[in-house]
Amino acid sequence: MPKTLYLDCSTGISGDMTLGALIDLGVDLDVLRRGIDSLGLPGVTLHVNEVIKGGFRAQHIRIEHPEQHAHRHYSDIVALLDQASALTDRQRDLAKRIFLAVAQAESRVHGSTLEQIHFHEVGAIDSIVDIVGAAIGFDLLDADEIVCSPLPTGRGQIRIDHGICTVPAPGTAELLKGIPLVDVPIEAELTTPTGAAIVKTLADRFGPLPAMTIERVGYGAGTMTFPLRANVLRMFLGTSHRADADEEVLLLETNLDDVTGEVLGYVKQLLLATGALDAYTTAIQMKKDRPAVVLSVLCTEERRAALEEIIYRETETLGIRRQRLVRSTRARQPHTVLTSFGPVLGKVAWQASGVPTFSPEFAACADLAQATGCSLREVYRAAESAFVTQQPECQPERPVSGPSAATSQDHGHSHDHDHGHSHDHDHGHSHDHDHGH
Repeated sequence: MPKTLYLDCSTGISGDMTLGALIDLGVDLDVLRRGIDSLGLPGVTLHVNEVIKGGFRAQHIRIEHPEQHAHRHYSDIVALLDQASALTDRQRDLAKRIFLAVAQAESRVHGSTLEQIHFHEVGAIDSIVDIVGAAIGFDLLDADEIVCSPLPTGRGQIRIDHGICTVPAPGTAELLKGIPLVDVPIEAELTTPTGAAIVKTLADRFGPLPAMTIERVGYGAGTMTFPLRANVLRMFLGTSHRADADEEVLLLETNLDDVTGEVLGYVKQLLLATGALDAYTTAIQMKKDRPAVVLSVLCTEERRAALEEIIYRETETLGIRRQRLVRSTRARQPHTVLTSFGPVLGKVAWQASGVPTFSPEFAACADLAQATGCSLREVYRAAESAFVTQQPECQPERPVSGPSAATSQDHGHSHDHDHGHSHDHDHGHSHDHDHGH
């Protein structure tokens, strides 16, 4: 069963909260300390204490270190990580990726380059320890999937190295691009740049607690205390109930009553060429009994923005609805059979029992029919017969999982297999001052 880690960021996320939750989940503290010690930072000590936050037990992290004044550049951080002998290659790479996310956000905000940008508080010793410790902890947990709740930023104003600014600070806001946010009415910085960078780098997807069997729960405490909420980050570790052949997709829909059939045909072909899993129209009647159509597009989250841009540009619609669906797909892969007319490309799909079925591609059959002067139906029959009569050693083996075997051009009619939707909120999807709220 896939191992799933869920981050419940009900009061945000920071570096020290992340490290505390990982330790509470059972990450080996000795391994963490060895990795941090190998950074060669003098006088650094990691203190872990159990505290009570809002009535709940949690692990609180405090980093003891000498006073420092120098700011570090990204290259300084990389050099520090490269000489840390106790880090594995994967841990070192993960830490670099988290720091790189911060550096890219800061360079964007300040109109600078990665070489010129220097870290402020995220380059401070406590933040370095938090990020390196988090990289070690996530690596040791070795989850197959990391899911994160929508993030609260908090409200109000904070003081950063460049003065006073509104929450979220500019660098944090840059890191939060593409991440769904939720409003929690607390006058404080709830998601820090370090926390945002960790989530930006590690989270595979965002949403509510997934279907899973919980094995362990870890609590990491923030520094601040809130009157009505426990300031803790919860991590759930367990096994996922999601079948290998299930995957999340988005359904984009818009009602159109002033678009010609020619434009609709063009738009659908453009959407499919841009990566839509499927695109189709349904006849409806709108206000005052006007005939219209619903344009429906199935896609992944990664393709959503590009596809919505096409819909807005080509149809001039005023709005697009989104739903998040879970679709079940059969294991499948491309396969070519040899017929008396020539080779025919198609797809092999496997039933749950393991029995394969073959579907010839229309374009391949049509090309052969035109080239040979035979009917399209004859070519179809020959291709299906060729697959049945093939020797077992010539038939493809079933892929390990279904969705991974699908090609980017496999648009099919998979919307017929979609079932249910879990949530339909739109995805809206730092400055370096990790206060570990």
